[in-house]
Amino acid sequence: MSDFDLDLRTVEEHIDDELEIEGSIVLGTLDGTTPDGEWLEAISKGNVLVLNVEGDVNELAAGFARDIKESGGNLVHFRGFLLVTPPGVDVSTDRL
Repeated sequence: MSDFDLDLRTVEEHIDDELEIEGSIVLGTLDGTTPDGEWLEAISKGNVLVLNVEGDVNELAAGFARDIKESGGNLVHFRGFLLVTPPGVDVSTDRL
């Protein structure tokens, strides 16, 4: 065996320092009744949106999608849901 020494306490302390996830997963319905500003505010606070789309996703998200993309966030339409993430939170579609 090699002389590899791993101090797990130090690793755990480092992970806790580096891993500062803020925000929540917000479930909602994208049907045109919620003002675009509310979705933008939720994203600006670090939340991830999982929105059930009731209608045309392009029309319903038109008021906030560009702002999300320009700020570095992501929008993914998947099986009737729109996932919206803030900057720094990626959505992996590798398994689709």
